[in-house]
Amino acid sequence: MIEVLQSILLGFVQGIGEFLPISSSAHLVLVPYLFGFEEHSLAFDVALHFGTLIAVLMVFWKDWFNLAKGAFNKVVHKKDSFENKMFWYLVIATIPGALIGKLLEDKVETVFRKLPLLIALALAVMGVLIYLGDKWAEKHYKKQTEYEKLTLKQTFLIGLSQALAIFPGFSRSGTTILTARLLGASRQASAKFSFMLSTPIIFGATILKFSDMVAQFNLNLVVGIVSAAIFGIISIKFLLNYIKKNDFAVFAFYRLIFAFIVIIKFIL
Repeated sequence: MIEVLQSILLGFVQGIGEFLPISSSAHLVLVPYLFGFEEHSLAFDVALHFGTLIAVLMVFWKDWFNLAKGAFNKVVHKKDSFENKMFWYLVIATIPGALIGKLLEDKVETVFRKLPLLIALALAVMGVLIYLGDKWAEKHYKKQTEYEKLTLKQTFLIGLSQALAIFPGFSRSGTTILTARLLGASRQASAKFSFMLSTPIIFGATILKFSDMVAQFNLNLVVGIVSAAIFGIISIKFLLNYIKKNDFAVFAFYRLIFAFIVIIKFIL
């Protein structure tokens, strides 16, 4: 029963943290550290990512269908469209983060998992950067770029910044949203492109390690998948609605508070 409750909690952590700019990887290390949980297996980690993949596909399946349709129409019927353009922007933007992640992720995570204080510091630093970057963008860009008007340069640089997510505490959504804001994208455009960009990277990470999950498939993995999927859907819809009238300050402050708690725990 305790293991099932832990699976629900960690599914919640992954589902919320993957899409809100607060770093799911940091929370998956720090929450067990704070509560004294045993380190979860690679199979469980894959299961949680699979859950968030389900979440993002359920929310944006229509967008991806239209993008794929646009790319198909371009190839077969030579018909250009926004959907075709954005499809290839997302493909190109995914490449740098995927390559760097593949090369360094295992080494970086192995080091960071043993250093909760370093993760806490990364959470705090990125929180400050998100706050300052969002305020700076609001002040300096009078006319901000909406999702449909994003350029190849903007999307490529956003994708490149995704590589920083290999460091627990920086956050894939946090780095991509911050970069998008610094490049002049609106808050809504920054969040949506970040979510769309998460789909291929989470899909790739899940497929590469899918056999590990299948080999150790059990009730806890199922619970983790379902929990991550449900809370992932909730967090995506929450953020898209929240930023219509609010900035990212609350997430920056949360990062600082959580980092402070971890540092106190480490000292004591």
